[in-house]
Amino acid sequence: MQKDTLALHEGYNSKDGFGTMSVPIYQTTAYDFGTGEVAADRFALRALGQIYSRLTNPTTDVLEARLAALEGGEAALAVASGQAAIFYSVANLAQAGENIIVAKKVYGGSTTLLTHTIKRFGIEARVFDSDNADDLEALIDDKTRAIFFETLSNPQIAIPNLDKIVSIAQKYKIITIADNTVATPVLFNPIARGVDVVVHSASKYINGQGSAIGGIIVARKGLNDYIKGNSRYAHFNEPDESYHGLVYTDVPLPIFTLRIRIALLRDIGATLSPFNAWVLIQGLETLTLRVKKHSENALKIAQWLEKHPKVKSVNYPGLKSASTYEKAQKYFLNGEASGLLSFDVGDFEYAKKILNSTEIFKVVVNIGDSKSIITHPASTTHSQLSETELNASGVPAGLIRLSVGLEDSNDLIKDLEKALG
Repeated sequence: MQKDTLALHEGYNSKDGFGTMSVPIYQTTAYDFGTGEVAADRFALRALGQIYSRLTNPTTDVLEARLAALEGGEAALAVASGQAAIFYSVANLAQAGENIIVAKKVYGGSTTLLTHTIKRFGIEARVFDSDNADDLEALIDDKTRAIFFETLSNPQIAIPNLDKIVSIAQKYKIITIADNTVATPVLFNPIARGVDVVVHSASKYINGQGSAIGGIIVARKGLNDYIKGNSRYAHFNEPDESYHGLVYTDVPLPIFTLRIRIALLRDIGATLSPFNAWVLIQGLETLTLRVKKHSENALKIAQWLEKHPKVKSVNYPGLKSASTYEKAQKYFLNGEASGLLSFDVGDFEYAKKILNSTEIFKVVVNIGDSKSIITHPASTTHSQLSETELNASGVPAGLIRLSVGLEDSNDLIKDLEKALG
């Protein structure tokens, strides 16, 4: 089936239950096992089924099935937020004394999580230039456990040298984690290019209305074999004393998401609520249509901004003048590049003035909403970074990020024209 169809039907049979066309919300904490034997079998993984909504839920199951199908993965796990998805993916692979390698051009929250917060867990983060990945191989040692990057970075709107990153990772049998939030599974499937794990902030384009927080982790088919016997991931190959001495590589289930579910999600509990899962399912139904419109509007605005005398530069891969144009044509469906773009006006205060002058564009630190959003990263989403870190991350003081919505593009251009002065 094609993505439009999968987004509407995967994981749910309307003939089940009462025949509801809308996926039901199973707003419950716990489940009646019926017998003690059934309860014991489920906890021991001898039988699959609902245990507790911190771990699984029928509504959430549908969301997971649809996103696994849309990304071309084997299994998915829904969690409380995109940040939780990143944390769980890394914590599933690395422990104290080990390291991960992180692209320098990623969302500011990801930078602080992976280079500062996780450092307190004893996990070192090494930063590489994902634009070309020329420095990646030199950063790898026998303690490296993951390589993390974004397929379309926020807010730099950069596209990584994905094929080179994957090639190097496979050479050293390291798991790659790609954040595909901005590109969405509509425009790009990292797994099809060899990536092992895909994460999303489902709060963005998947939701589409800015109404629910959620995160998704998708693991590729064949990842079990990649992990089995891999000395980098000994904890998957040795007994887990916290779960009856279970050896994950002996289980005939997708073990990357399984271990997060029954170990990390069990213990840390950043669980997606059934209601939010239902809201995200509604967003999925129109994702393919919305992403096309977001991309069309963003390209028109980028082309207009590129000609404006007060704009120093525009970052949008759909522009033929962009350094990332060829990559967008190579990786993304029809060369479309989603609704996120950024432009530099060269001055911190002027950028703030522009934000305060728009009417349709709202000053909001979110992306992927149906309504257009304007943000000044240096004073908001990336304000926790030092000046050196800002420059290294490609976020100059005068950079403005736009999340272009579904309004009429001419109205949006008029709004920006007035604000730019």
